Amino acid sequence: MTVAVRDAAAVLAASGVETPLVDAQLIAAHLLGCGRMDLFLRGDDPVPDGFDDLVARRARREPLQYLTGTAPVGALDLAVGPGVFIPRPETELLAEWGTGVLADLSRPVVVDLCAGSGTLALSVATSIPDAEVTAVEIDPAALRWTRRNIATYAPRVQLVEGDVTDPDILPDLHGRVDLVLSNPPYVPENGAGTVPPEVEHDPHHAVFGGADGMSVIVPMLDTVHVLLRTGGRCGIEHDDSTGGTVRDALAGHGGFGDIRTHRDLAGRERFTTAGRLDQS
Repeated sequence: MTVAVRDAAAVLAASGVETPLVDAQLIAAHLLGCGRMDLFLRGDDPVPDGFDDLVARRARREPLQYLTGTAPVGALDLAVGPGVFIPRPETELLAEWGTGVLADLSRPVVVDLCAGSGTLALSVATSIPDAEVTAVEIDPAALRWTRRNIATYAPRVQLVEGDVTDPDILPDLHGRVDLVLSNPPYVPENGAGTVPPEVEHDPHHAVFGGADGMSVIVPMLDTVHVLLRTGGRCGIEHDDSTGGTVRDALAGHGGFGDIRTHRDLAGRERFTTAGRLDQS
């Protein structure tokens, strides 16, 4: 097993995979039904069936999460596969910010727009048991995964199939929401050549937000505004090249204040937050 994993790591490294040894170990652990660290205790075990096939698929830059069927997000292992955007670590930072905002609220009302696999909605729901959480997703293919993850982790989360750019969605929540979180399609089409090959396996419409990355974010702001109560907060993930554009869009809307952009662990502008102004 040890030799096979080392050889697999060499294959993955030659194909450009960023973490070849870790990926080879995770593939082996997945097939053996154990944790990655447990492999060190099973070095003499035979190579599991299907190992070479999964390594070959990973070498073709198929996402590791598609091979294992799960994407770890904090304490969650979300089910993912073709048809849904694979959650990235950057979104965990937005989720952490959001749960911090809600720390002093009782029974907070939260909406996740562009829910995808349910990352943000479920991060909040599992961290804050009394939160009233609604997830909105438009893509039927993604909704299959959203439903599955909600059923696994927080069946109380309400799932709505709808267009986040339509301010008339969720009429019962208008003016009641404490926090809106969103990881919308945001990569500029003109930056498509700079994304890793794995991104090609994500649904195109879940990744790219038009020529400037703003084709969903800008029209979504009316929805965010109508949902939030006065003083309610929102957090929107965006491309590291569009932080200024998102800030300008929020400021130009006229209904938001306290606009701040937050950086990820690499120092890149990753999500922007704001509060709904009192316009009475």
